[in-house]
Amino acid sequence: MNMNFNFNNPTNLIFGAGKLNDLGSELLAKKNSGKVGNKALLFISNGTSVKKYGTLERVEKQLKEAGVEYAVCASIHENPSKEVVMEAAAFAKENGCDFIVALGGGAVLDSSVAVAAMATNPGDLWDYVNGGTGKAQPLVNPALPIVTIATSSGTGSEINCWGVISNHQTNEKIGFGDPSIVPVLAIVDPELMKTVPPEYTAYQGFDALFHNTEVMISNGINILSETIALSAIESIAKYLPRAVWDGNDLEAREHVAYGSTIAGITMQLTNTTAQHSMEHAMSAYHHNLPHGAGLIMISKAFAEFFIEKHACDGQFIKMARAMGIPDADKPEDFITALMKLQKDCGVDDLKMSDYGFKPEESMTLAVNARETMGGLFLSNPCEMTNEECAGIFDQSYR
Repeated sequence: MNMNFNFNNPTNLIFGAGKLNDLGSELLAKKNSGKVGNKALLFISNGTSVKKYGTLERVEKQLKEAGVEYAVCASIHENPSKEVVMEAAAFAKENGCDFIVALGGGAVLDSSVAVAAMATNPGDLWDYVNGGTGKAQPLVNPALPIVTIATSSGTGSEINCWGVISNHQTNEKIGFGDPSIVPVLAIVDPELMKTVPPEYTAYQGFDALFHNTEVMISNGINILSETIALSAIESIAKYLPRAVWDGNDLEAREHVAYGSTIAGITMQLTNTTAQHSMEHAMSAYHHNLPHGAGLIMISKAFAEFFIEKHACDGQFIKMARAMGIPDADKPEDFITALMKLQKDCGVDDLKMSDYGFKPEESMTLAVNARETMGGLFLSNPCEMTNEECAGIFDQSYR
């Protein structure tokens, strides 16, 4: 076991049911200490849920109590695009916003990192993106401070400095971030997640699960990332089916939210693997594919690739035990646990063909995954060629 790690996260994380009620006092304290300003970009999606269920109204009330002015920007969609990020950044500039309050799920939280950077920096987002056609330039100016309020359990972006953005012109979906853009405040209130529909509860929950399972098989695993990743895997595996089938089950929501937020921490300690690069390629070409659904589709074949190579048998056994097979003694037990969890959550019949994929796309997706986010391939526990990567897509196709 690698005993070395480097963890630095200045985010004030407030976790628990009802904690949204602490937003006003926390913002006032942050404002008085100079960590946030006087006017916020209140950043939400183009959907209706935060309005329909009163969450937006509650946040607006908290902002007013803290003496914070705000301008609402409701433009972010699933698999957010570069163009929408640039529009939101321009909106922040036009309205004189000096920090961001990101209220929403993964798309909003991911996008807030890019918007915070582009609201203060010249040029185009792709000037600063590493990978693919990105120009990999350093940021010129500090980004706007970010406050995150998570309304779903999936990405862990509420507590880290990364977001994934799509460039539809080039068919690229690439992670963008900088250590300087870590949120100053994150509120994770599981009560806000009770209204997420079952289908998306499952997709988001599996995204959180795979963040942790990929960390577990990464060649950068260390004693701290393994310890907390296993804790998160256990919580998600035990409670996600309950959250899917009864959204009002607050105990289940709490545990899944815990697993998701912990993933945001594990990913700061240890990179995920090519499974995420591969799914980003999938949704770069098929924009209607939910990220979590894509991950589920390729998960079995992806794990089997490393099991067949005996690349990290012990890690798969540890995860199988955490997922409810206490006497697991072979890596294949992880596949058994994973398939059972997918069935229990009603997502075991997802088909790539239902989202427009064709078998002949496999190599295109494999090459795209490596060209755009090739760094995650370096975290795999053993080498994976483009041909082998395409083979995983082939095996996953139905």
